[in-house]
Amino acid sequence: MSTPVGITVPKMLPITGTWTLPLTAYLYLLSVRVSLLRIDSKKYVGNKTSEAEAAGNKPDPLEVAIRSHANFVENVPMALLAAAIVELNGGNRKILNGGLAALLLFRILHVEFGMRGAHADGPGRLIGHAGTAGFLGGMSAYAVYLVKGYWGF
Repeated sequence: MSTPVGITVPKMLPITGTWTLPLTAYLYLLSVRVSLLRIDSKKYVGNKTSEAEAAGNKPDPLEVAIRSHANFVENVPMALLAAAIVELNGGNRKILNGGLAALLLFRILHVEFGMRGAHADGPGRLIGHAGTAGFLGGMSAYAVYLVKGYWGF
């Protein structure tokens, strides 16, 4: 559908739209890691490599990569949805940009300085988890606050 000449159509979600690129790029990195580990280990189905199963005392790299990817996929779509709802309802641009930047940082900390640690328990794991949960709760609460007038409050 084309826009008639001279009519400017406003961008509906410029902030959320901007942050989809770095979040998607990081998701792609996590996905590629899983694929490369599957190819290297020739383990195309399942979640453990043969060497790690034999060792038994150290986190399996394939399982860590799969869980890192899955944790991202479990949390980030809802986070982007909450941010989009806030943005559509007139949320503060600085809060949205800061919050989405923090979300990306929390997801990177969770994996790079947490899951990928020696025993998959680096300090980034707890910080990333708590930060992501805080973002989801805070942004969702902000979304409700922005529409409170609709409910008569």
